[in-house]
Amino acid sequence: MEFNLQEELKKLPDRPGVYLMHDASDRIIYVGKAVVLKNRVRQYFQKGTNKSPKVQRMVSQIAWFETIVVDSEAEALVLECNLIKEHRPKYNTMLKDDKGYPYIRVTVEEEFPRIMLARRAKRDASKYYGPFVSAGAVRDTIRLTHRLFRIRDCNRKLPEDTGKERPCLNYHIHQCDAPCQGWITPEAYAESIRKAQSFLGGNYEPLLKQLEEKMLEAAEALDFETAASYRELLFSVRKMDEQQKMTENTRDNRDVIALAVEGADAIVQVFFVREGKLIGRDHFHVQVAEGDGKVQILQDFVKQFYAGTPFIPGELFLPDVLPEGESIAAWLSAKSGHKVTLTVPRRGEKHRLMELAEQNAGLILSRDRERVKREEARTLGAVRQLEDLLGLAGLVRMEAFDISNISGFESVGSMVVYEKGKPKRSDYRKFKIKWVQGPNDYASMEEVLTRRFSHGLEEQRILRERGMEDEYGSFTRFPDLLLMDGGRGQVNVAEEVLARMRLSIPVCGMVKDDNHRTRGLYFRNQELPIDRHSEAFQLITRIQDEAHRFAIEYHRSLRGKAQVHSILDDIDGVGPARRKALMREFQTLDALREASVDDLARIPEMNRPVARTVYAFFHDGEIPEE
Repeated sequence: MEFNLQEELKKLPDRPGVYLMHDASDRIIYVGKAVVLKNRVRQYFQKGTNKSPKVQRMVSQIAWFETIVVDSEAEALVLECNLIKEHRPKYNTMLKDDKGYPYIRVTVEEEFPRIMLARRAKRDASKYYGPFVSAGAVRDTIRLTHRLFRIRDCNRKLPEDTGKERPCLNYHIHQCDAPCQGWITPEAYAESIRKAQSFLGGNYEPLLKQLEEKMLEAAEALDFETAASYRELLFSVRKMDEQQKMTENTRDNRDVIALAVEGADAIVQVFFVREGKLIGRDHFHVQVAEGDGKVQILQDFVKQFYAGTPFIPGELFLPDVLPEGESIAAWLSAKSGHKVTLTVPRRGEKHRLMELAEQNAGLILSRDRERVKREEARTLGAVRQLEDLLGLAGLVRMEAFDISNISGFESVGSMVVYEKGKPKRSDYRKFKIKWVQGPNDYASMEEVLTRRFSHGLEEQRILRERGMEDEYGSFTRFPDLLLMDGGRGQVNVAEEVLARMRLSIPVCGMVKDDNHRTRGLYFRNQELPIDRHSEAFQLITRIQDEAHRFAIEYHRSLRGKAQVHSILDDIDGVGPARRKALMREFQTLDALREASVDDLARIPEMNRPVARTVYAFFHDGEIPEE
C-alpha cells in the first residue's frame, strides 16, 4: 500500500517514542527518539526549516517511516539505543567497539569462598569487584590474592567433598590451607576472605606493614629464603598500589570521557576512575554519521556505551554539555540504581585530567586510524560484504564444520565459530564420529550437525526450566549462518538436519574449483560468484582454513594415541601397570614371546592366572599343563 506522507504526519501521536526512517529499499536509515513524536517527526518534512546538509540528504531518501510509542522519554532512549545497535542505520553515529570488561568475583555465599575472574556481574549472592580494563591484570591480581591470603582455587564442593581427595599442590607450596581436608576452620578461612576483600577494595596499607614486619623477622632469624619470599610479595603489592595512585584525593567513581574527530573517524578515550584510583583506560572507534558535530557524537557514544556496560559510575566527566544531558542522567540513574551526574570540568585537577584524556584520544586517532580501519575492514567490513552478497542482515555468529579422516580411520568433525568476523575459540568444539563406519563424509557431517543442535536444544530446554533464559551453555547459542566446506551436497545434508529439528538457519556452501580452491558460494539453490580480492572472500578463506586446521589437529592427536597403542592392551587382565612391568622386564616383544609362565609369574605386578593368559596370547591360545 502506498505511503501517504501527509496523511501519516497527521496521524502521529502526541506521546514520547521512537521513529524509524526507511528508504525505498525498506532499509532503516535513521533511528531517533522524541519526547513528542508529532512535533519531532514533522520537523523533518516542514518547508522553510533550517536543516543541516546531513538531514537534507536523509530526508530526500525517506520513503516511509514508522513510530513506536512508549510511556516515557527514558524508555524511548533505551529503545533508541537498542534499535541503533540492531539495525546500524546509515545516518546514525555508531559505536563500533563491543568490549566487555572483567570482574573479580568472591563467592561469599559458599562456606569456603573462592576468588575468580568473571566476565560479567550477575545478580547473585557473590561479591563483585570491577569492572577492570585488562583481563591480564585481573588474573595477576587474583594470583597475588591467592598467594597472600592462601585462598583455595579448586572447584571442590565444600564441605561435602571434605577428605575425599588428597590436598593439591597449592597446599604443599604453602598457597592454600587445605579446607578440602578440614585443616582450617570456616571461621579462620572467613577471616582470610575478609582480609582479601579489604585488599581487593584497595586497602593495601595493613598488608604492606604486615609483610614488611614478617620480612624483617625472617631476616633477623637468618631465614633468608623466607625473607626473600616476603620481599617478593611486598614488591608485588607495592607495584599494584603504585599503579592505582592518582593525584586527587576523592574516593568517587567516575569516567572521564574525551573525543578526537577527523573526518568520518572519531576516537573516544575513557579513563576509568574507581574510588579515586585510575584503574585503566580504553579507547573506542566511532563511525561518524555525515554532518554530526562533536557534541552529537559524544552524546550518541554515551547513550550506546552505557546501554551495554554493566557498571555505571556516579559521575561522568565530559568536555561539553550534552543537549539531552538531563534525560540521559535520569536514565543512567534509574539503570544503575544510584544518582549519576554529567559534569563539564572547567578548572583545576579535574580539568587537567580531561585535557589529558583529549590528548590521548588525539594521539590514538593519528597513530591507529589506519590500523583500526584495516582491522574493521577485515572483520565487520567483511561480514557486511557477505551480508550484501547473500542478501542477509544481522550476521553476528557464523559456524563452520569440517570432517577429517584417513580411509575412514578415526573420523572426526570440527566446529569453529566466528563472531563479528573474529574467531571465538572458546566456542570451538570437536566431535569423534560414533555412528558412522568408514569414509562417509556426508553421513559424518549429518552426525556432527545432529549432535551439535541436539545438545543446543537440550541446553536451552534445561535453562528454560530453571528460569535462566539469559544464560547460555557451550551449545546454546545458535549461529546466524552455517558455513559448509563443500557445495550442494554438504548444504543439502545441513538443511535436512535443520528441517528435521525445525530450525530456521541459513546454510551456505563453499564451492571449489578443480584446484580445490573456493570459486563461489552455494546459497539457496544457486551458485554466487565472489570476488577473490574482496574482504568477504578473505574471511571465508580464513574460516575454511581454521575449520580444516582444527579438524586435522584433532585427528592427528587421535592417530598419535592409536599408534602408541600397545599390543599388550589387547590382553585380558593386563592394564597400564602390568604393561609397563612386562616391557621393563623383557624389553622387546620377541623376548616376551619366549618367556615361560614361570618367568611371567615372577614379576611382582603379575599373578599366575594372568601369566598363563599372557603366555596363551603369544602361543595361539596354547597353555602348558601345570
